[in-house]
This record gives sequence, structure tokens and C-alpha cells, in this order.
Amino acid sequence: MSHGPIDFIVLSFDGNKFKGEVLDSLIELVENETIRIVDLLVVLKDEQGGLTAVEIEQHAPEISDFFASLDFETNGMITAEDVEIIGTDLENNSTAAMILFENVWAVKFKETILNADGQLLVQERIPPEDIANALAEMAEIDAQVA
Repeated sequence: MSHGPIDFIVLSFDGNKFKGEVLDSLIELVENETIRIVDLLVVLKDEQGGLTAVEIEQHAPEISDFFASLDFETNGMITAEDVEIIGTDLENNSTAAMILFENVWAVKFKETILNADGQLLVQERIPPEDIANALAEMAEIDAQVA
């Protein structure tokens, strides 16, 4: 069985709370088979800087029930060391969602490449800010030329 690329993201939220629209969007990505959640962990940092890692099953029922529709089980791929590393950058009195997900949309494309005896030589994620800056620079150059 082929797997798509795996991404690890960390989302932070002030005030130790999530908003429903973020969860709705995540569920939509899973239901559309764009991504598959591999692991997910919530990290709370209190006002004194204390860290608590909470698996979804340990959360309040309104949160754990919400995630139940994603049909995944936490598996420990996000480690205590990951939590500590993220915790150093997390502001006090905030929450982080640490999400490891497979890009399911890429599986068919990957299989097609492999069946054609192709191979991936380079894969790099370019931050959206870099794209926006490059486009702004190109627009500025175009304006100067015109």
C-alpha cells in the first residue's frame, strides 16, 4: 500500500481554546479524503508556563466527540520530546494542536510516477509568505518596466 507525503504542523491559539471553524475545516479535509490524520495531540500551556499534553480521548466530551468523526487513533508518533520543543516556543496561556497527517490526495499521483519508473528527486514546501513576497517583487519590477 502506498502512502502519501506526511506533514507535521503545529497550530497555536491564544487563551487555551479552539474555535469551531478550525475543527470544521479539518473534518472537511478528512471527509473529502484530502488528508488522513496520523496523530494529533493538544498541548496546553498555562499562565505559569506549565505544559500539559492532552490526547483527544482525554479532552472534554464536546471536544473528544467532535474529533470522533475523524476516525483516527492517537498512536504516539508525536512524542514527549516534540511537546517539549513546541512548548518552548508556545506563549503562556495558549494552546497548540500538533497534527501529523498524510496527504492522501498525492497517493494516486505517486503510484502513477512509480508505475512509470519515475522517482521523486526533490520535495520542498515553500511558505506562503515567500510566494507572496516573490509575487510582490515581480509586480514591482513589472511596474518599473511599464
